[in-house]
Order: sequence, then structure tokens, then C-alpha cells
Amino acid sequence: MRDLVESLELASKLPDVNVMSEEYVRLLGFPRGWQLEGRSLELAHWARDWYATNGRPWIYARQAENFDIAGDSFRIDGIAFTSKRLRDTLQQAESHSVILVAVGAGPEAEEESRRRWVDEKPDEYFFLEIFASAVVEHLVTTAGGRLCDWAEQHDMAVLPHYSPGYPEWDIAEQPPLLELIKRARKKPFPSLVEVFDTGMLRPKKTLLAVFGLTRHTDRLRRLTELVPCENCSFGPCQYRRAPYRRAPQSFGEQLPVPVVVLDQDAAYSVNRKALKRWTEERLSIHINPDGSLDAIFRYEGTTCTNMGRPLAFDYAVKLGPRAQGYPILHQRCVPAAADTGHTHMCQYIENPERLMNSIDLEKPLNGERLNSVLSWQRKPSAAGCYCEPASREHKWGLVLETIHFALAQKEFEQITEIS
Repeated sequence: MRDLVESLELASKLPDVNVMSEEYVRLLGFPRGWQLEGRSLELAHWARDWYATNGRPWIYARQAENFDIAGDSFRIDGIAFTSKRLRDTLQQAESHSVILVAVGAGPEAEEESRRRWVDEKPDEYFFLEIFASAVVEHLVTTAGGRLCDWAEQHDMAVLPHYSPGYPEWDIAEQPPLLELIKRARKKPFPSLVEVFDTGMLRPKKTLLAVFGLTRHTDRLRRLTELVPCENCSFGPCQYRRAPYRRAPQSFGEQLPVPVVVLDQDAAYSVNRKALKRWTEERLSIHINPDGSLDAIFRYEGTTCTNMGRPLAFDYAVKLGPRAQGYPILHQRCVPAAADTGHTHMCQYIENPERLMNSIDLEKPLNGERLNSVLSWQRKPSAAGCYCEPASREHKWGLVLETIHFALAQKEFEQITEIS
């Protein structure tokens, strides 16, 4: 039966898309923890930038009007489906309804990939093709996070999504599922999607899914395999039934409750007293109209030789909006305007161009969310100069941890005020 509390329908042609770097690297076929570099990194940045400019992702979700389980099948709005695994999952969770979801990366990346292949550019073809696949994964995961938010407000829970083509669900049932999803109520279906008799979708970077809905949240706590969080690669989510924080929201809507984006109980590499002092004395943060942030940090140290000459460097860090988890978009480290101390560093005296190029090119964690600094493994270095890579990494760690601390404290204060 249809949920009597509130029916759901969501549609967006341009939801926020911020594919996590680790998920993209995984889909590219690299091992866990792999860091792209050289040509691979260049292609990954190109694919991301191309899609940000040209891609048209979309998402649609609606709650079914009617749902029931009978025998070996289940019926959604009068159409029967025969996935044994999904039927068993819905039955075990005592689902009273389902939510139908369709997401797509749009046809643009698919068409561009085809052009690149024809132009004998297989590398560009591959990286853009895989990025579009990562967008689809990101969209369905984003949808799950948003549905969890809605369900939580109504004392319900959402089950993991399941799609035709998954184990024990024949892909041949994709045509009736698409027909069903397209029965939009108040909102128009956001994109043109076709399906062949084989079950193949066009555009191919499209996914149809069913999310179960249940009021038995206590039951899910005992049946952890039914909790979508177990299969969700999304970032922080406050609605998780496992330790994990709320992910960036989608659909361009404001959540009705404060959302924690940064780890409030972070284990920093330096004590909080020092971070607090640096926040007050060395850090400035400006929030832009689009929600992005520009942070400037002044580092002051001394050279290790030449009688310990004082030096100062300015660190500029641009972060994406809070709703995206503060992704690190741009980084730069340069000597402060009036600084001359850096010219007395031994590596500068030996080869100034090489040292300054190294400093300029190093952008650790670029593309990652700010929370990544908490798990960044780097060698400790007490040197005040910039001659060695370990010393430069150490300073970048201090800068990013200070920014994290400052923003996390601001979040904590805002949430405390609301509470």
C-alpha cells in the first residue's frame, strides 16, 4: 500500500556532482589507495573538468502508489516483478512501500567519448567513459542519502537499492521498470531515456533502481545486511546506522536539521591549543557568494642554516562549498611579499629555480575533501625550512589541519546554537 504519511517525488536536471577521487580511481581499475600521477592524473583532471563544463546529470525519484508481495513476485503499481533476492529483502524488512529511482550522467559524455575514439584518442575515451560511470554511481548514492534523510524525518528507513541486471533480477525486466518510473505525478521526468528489448538503456550511462521503505527501523538494527549504509560509499552521513557522517545533500534543497560535514572529534597531529592560536593569529577565511571558501594561512619559521634566518610563506587554499564536503579545489604556497629569509635556505642557494618549482607544484590532497587530512599519513618533520619534501608536507599538514579545526569549531558552535 501507498505510504499514508507523505508521498515523495523528487526531480533535478542538475544535481551537485562531486565524484570522490577514490571512487574514480577504483573504477579506473587501480588498487585501493593508489595516487594518480603523470599522464593518468592529467587525464583524470581533464575528464572531470570536461564533464563539469559539458555534462548534464539528472535524477528522478518517486514513491510507488501501491506495493504488495505475493508468492514468488512483488507488484509495484500493478506491475509484477520476479527478483527473488529483492522480494526476500523487502519481505524480511517488512517493507510497506518502495521508492523508484532513475539517474543518468546524460548523453554528452557518451557522445564525446565516441568522438575521442573515432579520433584515435583511446586514453581520453577511457577516462571520460569511466568518469561518466562514476557520476552514475555518485548520483544513485546521493539519491540514497537524500532518501535516508526524508525517511528519517518520518520514522522510517530506506533499504539498499537494487536494479535489474543485479544477481537474481533478470535485466529483461528493465523495460517495465522504466515504464513504471516514467509515470511521473507532478514533476516532469527530467531526461529522455529509451530501453531496448534486451534491457539495455540509452543513454547507456543511466541506472534504474528500487529502494525498499520500511517503518521497522528496530528490525533493521538486527538485520545489518539490510541497512543501505553497509554498501554506501558516500562521505559523512548523520543518518547512518553505523559510524559514518552525513554525506553532501543533493537536489539543491536545504536539510531541516543541521548536518555535520567535518569530524568534530578529529585526532589532529598537533594539540588543539596550538590550532586555536594559529586560527586566531595566522588564518583568515573568506566565504564567497557561491559557497566556496578562500583561506589564507601565514607560516613563520626559520632556516636551518645561516644563523636561523626568519622566513614567512603564505598558503592559499580554495575549498568547495560545505554541501559538497569542502573539497580542496586549489592550493598554492609562495613566500610572503616582503620575505627574504627563503633566499637563505641551503637548497635555494644551491638551485633556487628547482626548489621554488617543487614548492609551487606540490598540492597534497588536491581534489579530496578536507576531512582527508585527518587520515593523511606523512613523515614528521621539525625543520623550519622548505628544503626537503618531508618538511614541506609537514607544513601543508599543519595548514590543512588548522583550516579543518577552524571550520569544525564554527560548525560545532552553529549546531550548539540551533540545539
